[in-house]
Amino acid sequence: MMVKKGKLGGYAGQHLHVDMTKGTCKPIPIDKEFALLYLGGQGFASRIMYDRVGPKTDALSPENILIWATGPFTGTLWPQASRYVVAAKSPLTGIFGEAHSAGHWGPELKFAGYDTIIVTGRSKIPKYLFIDNGTARLLDAVELWGRNTAETEDMIKETHNDRNLRVSCIGQAGENLVRFAAIINDYDRAAARSGIGAVAGSKHLKAVAVRGGQDIPIAKPDRYLEVIEELHRKMLASPFTASRAMYGTTNLVELMQEIGRLPSYNMRSGVFAAYQKISGEAIKKDYLVKPRADFACLQRCGRYTRVKSGPYAYCGGAPEYETQSAMGSRCGNDNLESILYGHHLSNLYGLDTISTGATISWAMEAWEEGLITAKDTGGIDLSWGNHESIITLIHMIAKREGFGDILAEGSYRAAQRIGRGTEKFVMHCKKQEIAGQEPRAQKSMGLATATAARGADHLYAFPVLDEVGFDQEIGIRYGTDYLPEIGDRLNPKYKGVMVKENEDFCAVVESLGVCKYGTLIPPVLFYEDIVKAFDVTVGHSISEKQLRTIGERIVNLNRGFNVREGIRRKDDSLPSRLTKTPAPEGPSKGQVVELEQMLDEYYELRGWRVEDGLPTKRTLNRLGLDDVIVDLTKLGIELPE
Repeated sequence: MMVKKGKLGGYAGQHLHVDMTKGTCKPIPIDKEFALLYLGGQGFASRIMYDRVGPKTDALSPENILIWATGPFTGTLWPQASRYVVAAKSPLTGIFGEAHSAGHWGPELKFAGYDTIIVTGRSKIPKYLFIDNGTARLLDAVELWGRNTAETEDMIKETHNDRNLRVSCIGQAGENLVRFAAIINDYDRAAARSGIGAVAGSKHLKAVAVRGGQDIPIAKPDRYLEVIEELHRKMLASPFTASRAMYGTTNLVELMQEIGRLPSYNMRSGVFAAYQKISGEAIKKDYLVKPRADFACLQRCGRYTRVKSGPYAYCGGAPEYETQSAMGSRCGNDNLESILYGHHLSNLYGLDTISTGATISWAMEAWEEGLITAKDTGGIDLSWGNHESIITLIHMIAKREGFGDILAEGSYRAAQRIGRGTEKFVMHCKKQEIAGQEPRAQKSMGLATATAARGADHLYAFPVLDEVGFDQEIGIRYGTDYLPEIGDRLNPKYKGVMVKENEDFCAVVESLGVCKYGTLIPPVLFYEDIVKAFDVTVGHSISEKQLRTIGERIVNLNRGFNVREGIRRKDDSLPSRLTKTPAPEGPSKGQVVELEQMLDEYYELRGWRVEDGLPTKRTLNRLGLDDVIVDLTKLGIELPE
């Protein structure tokens, strides 16, 4: 399908504004200039969030907004064009929050005629949003409330007599306002981090069901397939594609163990003696049913697994590496069936497995130290590796029952509530639990965790090139001189370069609506490929320099949002365990994260003041963010020149 003159290809062309208080759904055309400044996905969400969520807004109040956003490549033939972003002010961190997911829901939203959904207000009773080929309405969800995500999806499909409907929904965790609740689509794809599911729950929005049959306009169909075929050839030729089809991300357990980056025992160590028992190879050997692909995916890193019998019997989606770490090595747990089942339960309840496992591991260490006792837990034994207790706590967290009600606040708030010195065992940044990446074994990951806009986050920058190899060719593609120190994962020097460049690139990727696998590990598809695909898809000539500027604009806009909430350099931090206590064993033995040194370099590259991390007026002006300068100045925040 071609596009009309003056219109952009790749976009459905409409936002959908949903007012939960009034019960109304209103389409709003997408402005062309807005699209070219922010692309879509993360860019759209970041700009809308900044403009419409004021400082000090309670994340669980009707004044917060909830955004689903796709990109111009979502639903197209670009490899792995399945992604969408969900964003809101985070109830876990109190700052900019976002989560990402794949599957088939995002493309279906585009096929139904919308790029973005913007939800405001709060309904008095539970509702779900039904979008059917351009029409949208809020329907009664009273019968769905209290149901898990699989039941919710099944019931909605039965109501509309359509097994091909695509559903994004919350489970009981979101309803009960668990601060790390997720939104689940396609049964087992999770927009997990930042507690976005709790925001949906606070609005009484149970689900968004979409059905579409509309075309996504392509600007230059005569050249489109030629460009796409080239991208597919490059992706299929990548040495990582075959491995990903075989293991997904599950074999990262073996890779992380090898370099000492597998968090174990609440991040006391980066190696786990029983790693083989929870490895990708163990899953493939005994529990794998088959791989499965998200929309337009060539790498097929999704998979189905099955535990045939016993207390952890189930059949469903398989965990990613992060869950193997969070519910496995992080908790000293080598019972693989419990990890698989814990992942399955988390999908049903709608929980972020990273924060779930990390919060339980914090409680386990506090238990070992005698700071949390059976009186606190209601008799639950929190000894390391107690997989029965891990499963019990997942149920209790989602339902906010007993000790689970405390853990449902996240490890930071739980420690504040319990006190007794348990605070020192919280492995967080900006109140969000650190993911399954031991930064003492890879310094760039430590810096990325500290600077990420949504709090502790390995994917905001996803700096893995010092893990898989940063050579001269890659250095040229990144627009920087080849510096051997960049490729040394234990050397803190020049890690600011990698994190800054990767944050900008990741912002572009998440705004386009495509997967980071294949773009960053290694950069098989990079800026030059995006330029070609953007031309034939959108019908607009864009340069690599312009793309880099867009990424930088989005990152600085996120920083502006957080600066309004009081975030400064002091908050771009890591627990002292990682910065002061040398790694006790493994390949990174003796290492700490030299965070302050890396922050200095990062801030200078960003054009932010080194002393406090505030963006300079010069930087914001260069990026076309003069309104942010005016806004922050009105709030009494004195930005450096």
